[in-house]
Amino acid sequence: MPLIHLARHGHHDEVGRVLSGRSDIALSVAGTREAQELAGLLAGTQLASIHSSPRRRTMQTAEAVAMRKELAILPAPELDEIDFGAFTGRTFGELENDVAWGRWNAERATFRCPGGETMKDVTERACRFIFSLAARDEPALCVTHCDVIRAVVAHVLGLAADRIFMIDCDPASLTTLSIEGGAVRLVTLNQRAGP
Repeated sequence: MPLIHLARHGHHDEVGRVLSGRSDIALSVAGTREAQELAGLLAGTQLASIHSSPRRRTMQTAEAVAMRKELAILPAPELDEIDFGAFTGRTFGELENDVAWGRWNAERATFRCPGGETMKDVTERACRFIFSLAARDEPALCVTHCDVIRAVVAHVLGLAADRIFMIDCDPASLTTLSIEGGAVRLVTLNQRAGP
């Protein structure tokens, strides 16, 4: 049964301050170190392919693993960050009093980001891609974003999208799924190499 590993990108300078969304911010110095730690965590793990969201921070994280594994990175738009529409680039302080932002966080199962995606959109595209990888019966790494990983995990556990905040997903963490046919098992969640 193939293992599909989902990794979140490492830290960048806007983590926790700005909703970066689909910006092309690079990893910070700490994020670059975390990417190397992730590569170390995966050193003994068999991988047939590495897929990444096209964002710069995810590609840089994938690069650390790809260099060690001597594999190419395959860009995957299906693993892209949520299209946050009008929320993109705003600080969390600015968003705090935005009524639409409040609704988005309270009603993720149904509310659409103004000018962007719904969680349903995100979940469907990411799960479709991940299940297509599992059908190849080969282990793969998918480097993506926090809420994309949360959406996938919530889906496989049967949780509503409104409950994704119950799922931790730290920068440069690893979540692993075992997928065989339609059966999915959560093997690891939010595994970290560092402290």
